[in-house]
Amino acid sequence: MFISLEGIEGSGKTTQIVQLASFLEEAGHTVVLTREPGGTRIGDGIRKVLLDSKHEEMAPTAELLLFMADRAQHLHEVILPALREKKTVLCDRYYDATIAYQASSRGISRKLITHLHETLFDNLLPDITFLLDVDPKIGLKRAWNRIEKTNNDHEARFEKELESFHEKVRSGYLELAKSCPNRFVIINVEIPSEEVTKKIQAELTQILKLN
Repeated sequence: MFISLEGIEGSGKTTQIVQLASFLEEAGHTVVLTREPGGTRIGDGIRKVLLDSKHEEMAPTAELLLFMADRAQHLHEVILPALREKKTVLCDRYYDATIAYQASSRGISRKLITHLHETLFDNLLPDITFLLDVDPKIGLKRAWNRIEKTNNDHEARFEKELESFHEKVRSGYLELAKSCPNRFVIINVEIPSEEVTKKIQAELTQILKLN
């Protein structure tokens, strides 16, 4: 099974995916926890380039192709082998993020991105996608609070985008969820983290009939 978590900066994906991994392991699943960009040694190198806040001059097409290169290695090295072994893959961002960020916000052709995904990656999509939905004002505030606590803004290129950019990302995600209701589960995360965890677990319990 392939499950992804999506959402704008500050939506709490990193926190929730760890909780979800523990929940599924307790239910008997063998879980592979991964992320995009990253998830492999090569991918981590690409991630540093993509998220480096010094790279303000990066062209949208260069950004897209770097994400695609990261995904190619990620699928080859992590996701596909795990799925072949009947493991449950939990991924922090995947294809939907490319549509939301590079198409909806950067203005790159969605048709082009879809064509590349279908051609290069056999249109592999998650079985379930949890969209952690939050107002960009709230999400960005949370994201910057985390950055200030860790005193690390080296991977804050997207956090430094204008609020209007993140509004477009959120709209892109919600449009995707509306167009794929059988795959997406929208979770409002403008509530305490513990309540978000309970909601995700309840939804997954119902979908997978874990009880």
